[in-house]
Amino acid sequence: MRTHLCSSSYALLFNTLPLLTAPLSRLAMARNHSSKDSQPKVDKMQQLVHSDPSGGWEHCWEKGLTPWDLGQPTPILVDLHQRGALPKGRALVPGCGSGHDVVAIACPERFVVGLDISENAIKQATKLFSSSKSAEYFAFLEADFFTWRPTHLFDLIFDYTFFCAIEPEVRAQWASRIRDLLKPDGELITLIFPISDHEGGPPYKVSVFDYEEVLHPLGIRAESIVENHFAIPPRRGREKLGRWKRSICKSLL
Repeated sequence: MRTHLCSSSYALLFNTLPLLTAPLSRLAMARNHSSKDSQPKVDKMQQLVHSDPSGGWEHCWEKGLTPWDLGQPTPILVDLHQRGALPKGRALVPGCGSGHDVVAIACPERFVVGLDISENAIKQATKLFSSSKSAEYFAFLEADFFTWRPTHLFDLIFDYTFFCAIEPEVRAQWASRIRDLLKPDGELITLIFPISDHEGGPPYKVSVFDYEEVLHPLGIRAESIVENHFAIPPRRGREKLGRWKRSICKSLL
């Protein structure tokens, strides 16, 4: 059964853009307004996903019910890229949606693959960024993360609003795929979100322990877990930045 957050709504967790440019003096007003506007979309999104597990996410993109989408690159990811703090080589963004994060970190030193199960999401990402100056350094693919078999492993995997979107019982399978897709000594970067006490989803509540529980047995351990001080206002205090390294062992790819 799906229930709402005890102290704040899913809409407040997911809603983003109205608060990115709102002056501080109007913050409370914008927060209340955006919450009211977003809640029906979140409710409909959850209904679609639960009513059609195989095609629900596709229907969400068809209907524009994507309250998790920032409509811009994730701020902390942009900061890490600009500071040269991301691994070079090949990167993967599962559940890439409209592709902003993919394009934000694509560069001559890093080729980025954006993966999404939704055909409409990939179409939107392609439409937005096919003419980008960095187009030769990224690719968008429509595929299921859990069954996709690439020809190369990755130096970096970035996960944000993907782990929390899958059913909790599937998290161990998610971890196995992460292990199998990372190069030896590769890095997984996660934004651990939403850290809360709500029931139901998506988004399903997460904690640092939830990640450790499925990653540690596979030899993937956190090198650092810190507060995300670049989080957008509705998500501040509800997400942490985790940087995980894969132990050197044989991949199952």
